[in-house]
Amino acid sequence: MSSQLQDKFSSNLLDWFRINGRKGLPWQLERTPYRVWISEIMLQQTQVTTVIPYFERFIDAFPDVQTLANADIDQVMQHWTGLGYYARARNLHKTANILHHKYVNQFPDNLACIVALPGIGRSTAGAILSIAFEKREPILDGNVKRVLTRYHEIAGWPGNKKIEDKLWRLADSHTPYDNVAEYTQAIMDLGATLCKRSKPECDLCPVRKTCLAFSNNTQTKYPERKPQKILPIKNTVFAIIENKKGQLLLENRPPTGIWGGLWCFPEFNHGINIDETIEHQLHTKCVQVNELEEVKHTFSHFHLIIKPLHIKVDDDALYVKDKPNYQWLDKINIELSKGLPKPVLTLLNHFKH
Repeated sequence: MSSQLQDKFSSNLLDWFRINGRKGLPWQLERTPYRVWISEIMLQQTQVTTVIPYFERFIDAFPDVQTLANADIDQVMQHWTGLGYYARARNLHKTANILHHKYVNQFPDNLACIVALPGIGRSTAGAILSIAFEKREPILDGNVKRVLTRYHEIAGWPGNKKIEDKLWRLADSHTPYDNVAEYTQAIMDLGATLCKRSKPECDLCPVRKTCLAFSNNTQTKYPERKPQKILPIKNTVFAIIENKKGQLLLENRPPTGIWGGLWCFPEFNHGINIDETIEHQLHTKCVQVNELEEVKHTFSHFHLIIKPLHIKVDDDALYVKDKPNYQWLDKINIELSKGLPKPVLTLLNHFKH
């Protein structure tokens, strides 16, 4: 590919962005490494319209690195509730602590140092360096992959290491030495607003004249999807245990694994005798057990079928006295104080009607 064509790609893209690009997003209004970092982590696997209110609430609660580092992890998880991919929130907290203690609350402006931080990959690091520090670093998020695979007609699933390496080389070749922050925003905007996965608006695209997919009418073939596999189904039981005060028992899950660090109803294997198990563990009697409607939750690698049992018990004291990872919580306001996975939020709605 000639340098002239490379220049044409970036210059046409920048010309388009200066007129049509998005410039009023909350993380763009006051551009700091911290705000760019938070927004880039939130935007992973998540639409801009979904992220905006979460970002605003998060920044209001944790306006800087030091505040985030000093915050209790429960506070951080609570502000992430509903956004999904909760490892992102745990990694934000870990990284904030590293920045606080090692870098005096500042972001390093070095690629190697940034990618060494929890939860930050090469593309996110590139976005921080290019947008916040005006350093020439390429990015390769989902939007950019889609633009480049169409523009160059790159066959194969972009998640394949060989294909991804090729896309990184192309991303680097297109990244200009000047106006790098604008260019980074521009190529992300192009993928998000025009070069969409379905129904791309090619007639409005600033680089369509040199786009191979547009020339050959093959836009819908790129990028190739990941080879599909049938997701297995797993079954579990949520025990929604209620005491005489009308409180519900929640368990703080371990920091790693599914829903790590979030608060969840106690979970049991499907098929065991729940009444006997609960009575044995609580040293009290189940006075009422009702089955609620099943909840299906899909992860990237399996479907989870949750059988919820609403269980009322006689006493609450013995169960949590020596178990700090369990708490009785007011069922009306749980979501205001704890980070909760989506199925728990769904089931809590049952008690609000």
